[in-house]
Formats: sequence, structure tokens, C-alpha cells
Amino acid sequence: MRELIKTNDPVLLTFVEALLKEAAIDCAVADRHMSVLEGSIGVLPRRVLVADEQLEDARALLGDAGLAKWISP
Repeated sequence: MRELIKTNDPVLLTFVEALLKEAAIDCAVADRHMSVLEGSIGVLPRRVLVADEQLEDARALLGDAGLAKWISP
């Protein structure tokens, strides 16, 4: 699995998850429950991970949705 985006923005995270689900691209969100350790202040970013073979499709999808600046290198 490879990192697609990293963000502290819960709205962006939900939007990306919905886009990927609609496109039948499986994803996993890492660090989703780290708020327990950080005291729920949103400091630690969450990472959206996709399978290596779907990474390029996921990047293209986010680019088409105007989210290119959020895509991890």
C-alpha cells in the first residue's frame, strides 16, 4: 500500500474516501484513531493508503477532482 494523501482536514479525508469508493478503488485510512493520543486537537495527519496497482488511477481521480495539490509525491 502506498500513501495517496496526508491531511488533518476531516472533510477532505471523507471526500477522498467517497471519491475512491465510488471509483471502486480500495483504500485504508492510517492513523485515524491517533486523536486518542493527541487529545483530539487534530495535530497528527491521517493518511489515505491505496494498493500499489491502483495508485496511478487514484492519483488521476484526485487530479480530475481538483485535489492535485494534496497528492503525496
